Amino acid sequence: MADEAPWRRAATEGADSPYRATTPPADDAPSYRTLTYEVDGRVARLTFNRPEQGNSITPDTPVELADAVERADLDPRVHVILLSGRGKGFCGGYDLAASAEGLMDGAMAGATPREGTVLDLTVQMLNHDPAGTWDPMVDYAMMSRFTRGFASLLHADKPTVASIHGFCVAGGTDIALHCDQIVIAADAKIGYPPTRVWGVPSAGLWAHRLGDQRAKRLLFTGDTLTGAEAAAWGLAIEAPAPERLEERTEALVQRIAAMPLNQLIMTKLALNSALLAQGVQNSRMISTVFDGISRHTREGHAFQQRAAEVGFRQAVRERDGAPYDDHGPQTSNVTDKE
Repeated sequence: MADEAPWRRAATEGADSPYRATTPPADDAPSYRTLTYEVDGRVARLTFNRPEQGNSITPDTPVELADAVERADLDPRVHVILLSGRGKGFCGGYDLAASAEGLMDGAMAGATPREGTVLDLTVQMLNHDPAGTWDPMVDYAMMSRFTRGFASLLHADKPTVASIHGFCVAGGTDIALHCDQIVIAADAKIGYPPTRVWGVPSAGLWAHRLGDQRAKRLLFTGDTLTGAEAAAWGLAIEAPAPERLEERTEALVQRIAAMPLNQLIMTKLALNSALLAQGVQNSRMISTVFDGISRHTREGHAFQQRAAEVGFRQAVRERDGAPYDDHGPQTSNVTDKE
């Protein structure tokens, strides 16, 4: 840092640094399938990198995200972790086209073979057959591992910041809401439309982030907010104009990065203690169980069968049709604003 005040030194600098006899961690991050990782000064930049698929979630996503967060957490050079997405949006949720059209939740290929486990695609397919018997704990064991990977952002020692542009919907919010700070473009779309059918947000964070009434206002309808509305409601810390999103996000992460590393860790642990005391982990467990149940109701099976008939994208268009009329980039006019 340019400032020479002793409390502004990097954790690795000085004769009294506990890292003085070591070499810095290697910069050769793994070649991830779903994201990229870069250390830039005191900032670890994690960027979802499936732009042509809307950065949709695959079985690799939670594993790679947790690995990247741990890599940044262990690196004494890093003070803050920034998460963003390439392409038109932050994250469009789970890659569910194959799953909805093929009777399974998990019909997606991951990098690590999981034959004979709850992550085995054949196991999930058989467990999601409407004509068979559904074991909710096989479902929970699979889905909870996704959410656990996303929760690495909340449980990391260091501050995590999400920069959201374009869209952050469905499972994308399960990721973003685990970050300590959200900066969102004013025109972005954020929400969880799958509560209309076939989904409950497994992160279980909406009430903790928004309070009871506002969380229910969104999840009772599946309605979505603009970035500007999200900031007004307290879901995001700031909602700059889209052309200023990068500038304003960078200003925040650099201000965080100027803090002593140990101060950041202590402050986050102290503040997280209040959040965890509210029962975040219980909310996550209950929400994940209900997410599985929602895909095995009469209505859930009807949605899946419709997706098998006409394709997942068309089924979603029908889900988000009248009276909602907010398919695609359109938001729900929750606060009656232009």
